[in-house]
Amino acid sequence: MSETVLYDYWRSSASYRLRIALNLAGVPYRAVSIDLVKGEQKSPAHLARNPQGLVPVLEIDGLRLTQSLAILDYLDQTREMGLQPENPALRVQVQALAHSIAVDIHPVCNLQVVAHAASIAADQTGVREFWMARFIRPGLEAFESLLGAFHQQPYCVGQEPGLADICLMPQLYNARRWEVDFSDLSRIVAVETACAQHPAFLAAHPDAVNNA
Repeated sequence: MSETVLYDYWRSSASYRLRIALNLAGVPYRAVSIDLVKGEQKSPAHLARNPQGLVPVLEIDGLRLTQSLAILDYLDQTREMGLQPENPALRVQVQALAHSIAVDIHPVCNLQVVAHAASIAADQTGVREFWMARFIRPGLEAFESLLGAFHQQPYCVGQEPGLADICLMPQLYNARRWEVDFSDLSRIVAVETACAQHPAFLAAHPDAVNNA
């Protein structure tokens, strides 16, 4: 079987999701860093892997895959991870939780989006912090409300971590990085506490990867 290779960046939220999932699935992989700050994602070599010039890119099972949510779905199906409920009604609710972060919050807080916003701002002082707080806090408030449809178990929707947890934890890392307070969001805090004790999440944390 061919080697599994993950092209990622330690602070990339989408890459962080895949590190968690690969750890949960017990899939060994070799990580290749693509430094977003240095612009390596726009290099000819990486554009050949992903014409969008984004991370992550996962080479697995003889395939080259892009887009973290799509890759998570592939891993879920091929490794029988149980990241989403089988019941269609519950499944779509879990997807809504995950998408509220990965589709709604994350894209507008993407490095290149924020950099562009800063470049065109009349007053660039603190624009990154303002921009991040503007989108992250309301998004987490909505996520907290969506969690109200589920019992705390202790993860977002069950007794084992799933798709919603995989998407939530990287966003909470970013929230802390940009000093966005969510300490009053009790359900989110409880999920974070549970995930922070799980080996798959611990090993995928940006600090653990960057110091490896």
